[in-house]
Amino acid sequence: MTEPEPPQAKRQLHPLPKGLVELYGLLAVLFVLVPEWMAGSALFGFSSNRTGSDLPPAAAAWRKLPELRLANMTLAELRLLARQVRLRGYASLGRDRLTARLLARLKRRKALW
Repeated sequence: MTEPEPPQAKRQLHPLPKGLVELYGLLAVLFVLVPEWMAGSALFGFSSNRTGSDLPPAAAAWRKLPELRLANMTLAELRLLARQVRLRGYASLGRDRLTARLLARLKRRKALW
């Protein structure tokens, strides 16, 4: 019968070769950091070339479109709005169904609250 090894004997972990670690570091820089730098510089270049007249301000779209306003609201805010417009059965509805019913009600009333 052989005796088990004492608990003090631990396995030795073999470290990765230094060249492999440096290769992984280089790949991380090439695949993660360089594309981020390129995207950042491209966005900076695009924003400096824009005069601002091409696109309407985002705030105007958020004020005009009820779909965007409802998408930005929390579920509690949606339920509060449903209560204000007297929507029946709103408490048991999920977010998607509640949003759809609110949109239908708001379009029917032709009001953007």
